[in-house]
Amino acid sequence: MKNIYEQIKKILKEIFEKKVSNAFLITLGLIITAILIFSAGVSVGFRKASFGRAWGENYERNFGMRPNKMMFEKDNFPNSHGAIGKILKIELPNIIVQDKDNTEKIILVKEDTKIQKMMSEIKSTDLLINDFIVTIGSPNEEGQIEAKLIRVMPSPELMPGFRNIK
Repeated sequence: MKNIYEQIKKILKEIFEKKVSNAFLITLGLIITAILIFSAGVSVGFRKASFGRAWGENYERNFGMRPNKMMFEKDNFPNSHGAIGKILKIELPNIIVQDKDNTEKIILVKEDTKIQKMMSEIKSTDLLINDFIVTIGSPNEEGQIEAKLIRVMPSPELMPGFRNIK
């Protein structure tokens, strides 16, 4: 048995000592590495393109654009990365807010969402219907805003300069 291992070891040593076999193995390794890098790039690019396509197809429905106005008119381009308005409904982890342009936006409260009222940090269960909030986050594929920060503010009627916000 030991003799067989010795013979295999000798054959392998001869193969790896030849320059042709070393060049072949290095070339094969480089080709495999290039294929893996290309595959990873295709996968990432496909995911980004899929998200962009779905987001673009559902933009009007998800973000409340009114079809009878031009896309870049002042009143027709809603804020897709946040909301400013009154809480209409709370069904955690979702909060529905009536935004300043009278659209209802769904705010997704996640575990890492920071919620503040004045200088204090509060929990999502402390939020109340009719609270006035400012939300900053990012849109997801479902048309929700994934909140990074929610700040409970005083009612706009009490804040000079913000009386036009409903």
